[in-house]
Amino acid sequence: MQQPLEINFHDVSRSDWSVDLIRERAARLERYNDQIVSGQVIVSRPHHSQHKGMPYRVTIELRLPPQQTLAVTEEPDEVPRGEADLRPVINGAFDTMERRLKSLHRSTQREALAPAPDETRGLVVRLFSEDGYGFLRTPDGRELYFHQNAVLHDDFPRLAVGTEVRCEPEMGEAGPQASTVQIVNKPGERESEDTRQRADVTAGWRNTDALD
Repeated sequence: MQQPLEINFHDVSRSDWSVDLIRERAARLERYNDQIVSGQVIVSRPHHSQHKGMPYRVTIELRLPPQQTLAVTEEPDEVPRGEADLRPVINGAFDTMERRLKSLHRSTQREALAPAPDETRGLVVRLFSEDGYGFLRTPDGRELYFHQNAVLHDDFPRLAVGTEVRCEPEMGEAGPQASTVQIVNKPGERESEDTRQRADVTAGWRNTDALD
């Protein structure tokens, strides 16, 4: 964490073992997100639940960039008296926070991999390797010329009929063409989830047997 972890006890005796456990579990959170700005853990014993054996409550709050806050609270329905019973409540709260951070990480990855609204996908339908150019077909049926110099990372030799790419359509001197061509999937590779879900991708678009 960029700032020291803050640990507070309300109506609960502060103990060395509980502080050590909290610090140990907090350090593990950085496995799932190394951008945590600050964290606060509050261990309390709610007054309203004395008839339930005075259960413990553990709240964890994390601050993430840019201005995001994650908070979880663990409060069992009933906990017998005894300091040792606090341990599973602490662990339960941190287990929940770990799941939240994992879910956030997966969501961030999906957003990073998702195509921009104006991004165009295409399949290589004709390729003239010796002459250094080819043609793409977009999901809406357009065909775009592309030159080997438009293929990123010098990947033109890796292209084949059926390769899925992302590109930027533009109007060239001889008609529609594609620039900034980047390989997404090679022929035979599993289709990406975001492509399957896009409304502009027509049925059978990835059937390379129909590309001639």
